[in-house]
Order: sequence, then C-alpha cells, then structure tokens
Amino acid sequence: QVLLQESGPGLVKPSQALSLTCTISGESITGRDYAWSWIRLPPGKGLEWMGVINTSGSTRYNPSLNSRISISMDTSKNQVSLQLTSVTADDTDLYYCTGGLVYWGQGTQVTVSS
Repeated sequence: QVLLQESGPGLVKPSQALSLTCTISGESITGRDYAWSWIRLPPGKGLEWMGVINTSGSTRYNPSLNSRISISMDTSKNQVSLQLTSVTADDTDLYYCTGGLVYWGQGTQVTVSS
C-alpha cells in the first residue's frame, strides 16, 4: 500500500518561505515512473496544480508560481519537498502531494498570517 503524508508548519508569516515535505511509504519514489506533484486547494475554489518532479529529478512548475516555487526530492528519505517563497494570504490553502495523480496524501492546511 502506497501512503503519502504531507507535513510542515500550519502557520507561516507573510513574506516568509513555506516548506512542506511529503513522505512516501510503500513505494520508492524512484521505483516507478511516477511524477510527484504538489496541488493545492484554495478556499472556495478548484484544485490548483503547482508543480511536478519526475523520477529523474526534472521539474515543471505552474507559470503563475514559477518565480517562487521549488520542488525537490530526497531519495534517501523517500521524500518530495515543496518550497514556496514570499508567501501572501493568497497562499493560504490545503496542500496535497500526489504520486501520478493516483496516490494522494490527506493534505495539510497552511495559513499565511501575521
């Protein structure tokens, strides 16, 4: 069974950087040809794709976030990480990581507030 668990601070101050980690169990992040994505759900809106990293480490990002986002992987820890810089209240969302859009974490709520 493949499980994904997002973790990170629930509260971030405006202008700071947000860092989230997705820990994958039951499958190596390089074991299959999955693309590991971060997706978020703004309040009252639809899902927003943020970016993806594939098993070779190549990344693609939502152009609207391109200057602020970075996704990386740590194969030794079987983790995929998200960093989003210069956050504002608009980044207050429920954040999900997903493996190939097949496996999903439960999501982690992030609130940007001073």
